Amino acid sequence: MCGENKGKGCGHREIIDDMSDKLGFTPQILETLGELEPEFLKKYNMCNNKILKDGALPAKTKILMALAVVASKQCERCVASQMKSALKNGATKDEIMETMDVIFITSGAPAVAACRDALKLLK
Repeated sequence: MCGENKGKGCGHREIIDDMSDKLGFTPQILETLGELEPEFLKKYNMCNNKILKDGALPAKTKILMALAVVASKQCERCVASQMKSALKNGATKDEIMETMDVIFITSGAPAVAACRDALKLLK
């Protein structure tokens, strides 16, 4: 599995498939990166594996942290991606809504607004 050896010896298609399995969907940016620069995709995969793997913090917690960070940057596509990943990795509605509290407290209404479409995934 590509995720286990951090992309070494894996082609970009295998890396994308591995990430897609972990995320539960395939972000379009991965396809684009794989076509343009497979070596960058390998680096991206190494970072992604750090988030999607339990360590001192469970993967779910790290994904919720990532959700808060991308919301603070007001990246709606990024928020949707992290929301899907959070749900795939077992985040509950209550955990996501508590993360929304943190987003609001730390980054304000514009960051919450960036979550508008992603929150529809909770219905």
